[in-house]
Amino acid sequence: MKPDFEPMVPSPRLPETPPAEVPTSLQYPFWTYEDIALFFGMGLPCLVLSVMVMEGLVWFIPSRPGKAAQLLAAQFIGYGLWFASLILLFRVRYEAPFWSSLAWVMPKQGFWRAVVQGPMLAFAIAWLGIFLQTPNIDMPFRDLITDRVSMMLTGVFAVTVGPLCEELAFRGFLMPLLTRTFGVWGGILITALPFALLHGPQYSWSWRHILLLLLAGVAFGRVRHLTGSTAASAMTHATYNLTFFSALVMQRGDWVP
Repeated sequence: MKPDFEPMVPSPRLPETPPAEVPTSLQYPFWTYEDIALFFGMGLPCLVLSVMVMEGLVWFIPSRPGKAAQLLAAQFIGYGLWFASLILLFRVRYEAPFWSSLAWVMPKQGFWRAVVQGPMLAFAIAWLGIFLQTPNIDMPFRDLITDRVSMMLTGVFAVTVGPLCEELAFRGFLMPLLTRTFGVWGGILITALPFALLHGPQYSWSWRHILLLLLAGVAFGRVRHLTGSTAASAMTHATYNLTFFSALVMQRGDWVP
């Protein structure tokens, strides 16, 4: 019989204490560091498999899609395979649901605050970047955005699939276990570190960019902690990305209608 599991809205001192109705065998978070290793270890194989699948699909498409479309489609397939492994893990090992286990619930309070915090955080990070004299790096993804269609596809991905998957993986799956082990701020900070390093190659491993991404990750983690909702942190992440992507579009005036 499947447990009647509902994620808990965290309290200030012990954010991941399970609610009374959760069986003792599934105290939240019910997964282990072994599950963390299994899930994140599946990332690279899923990415490789997604590239292979995409290359095979291209053979059946009359006109070869652009580089941006191919890359985004491969990432979408890769994310799908990656989270399918987590769904399977939850179902087989714990008989637990996917979305509610990762606290994907609308927060009772602070939803619009989470939406507004994204642009506010983006402006704060931008000003801090100016203060740190962050170098202007020619990021590889800019070479893929060569026309309006590729720009639109990249923008949609950056404010939907990207934040959704990253928040489910880091703030939904990794952070609850780390906060139980290291406390609230320890869990938030440790979770933000691999999140920042994940984006390191995009910024040529510039320490200033990684520091800014680390601070952004801490902000997303704080939203997740205060609201008890991964959906809230994903919304903040989405509007954060939207703000920076809009600024990029405005810089490239030839894309603006």
